[in-house]
Amino acid sequence: MAYFVVNSFHGPAWVEGRSMQDQNGWPAHRDFMNALPDGFVLLGGPVDGHRRAMLIVEARDLSEARRLLDPDPWIRSGHLVEVIEPWEILIRSGPA
Repeated sequence: MAYFVVNSFHGPAWVEGRSMQDQNGWPAHRDFMNALPDGFVLLGGPVDGHRRAMLIVEARDLSEARRLLDPDPWIRSGHLVEVIEPWEILIRSGPA
């Protein structure tokens, strides 16, 4: 298994000035994220004053990470644009 950093940026369909929950399609995005397989998303949440979100995910490879995330309704509608990058862990607390 490998780790990936997923940065989600506001896409062209994002309406600036509206909260995340007030964007079109919020319920579908929320339900999609909540239905991802257990153990796939290790950490996640907004950063940079809610101007983007970051996820740390664990998958077999980049294609599996994309296969699981690409069907997100907010990716398909243009509310979010995602960048998925492999993450090499060099420092960790506790047992390796």
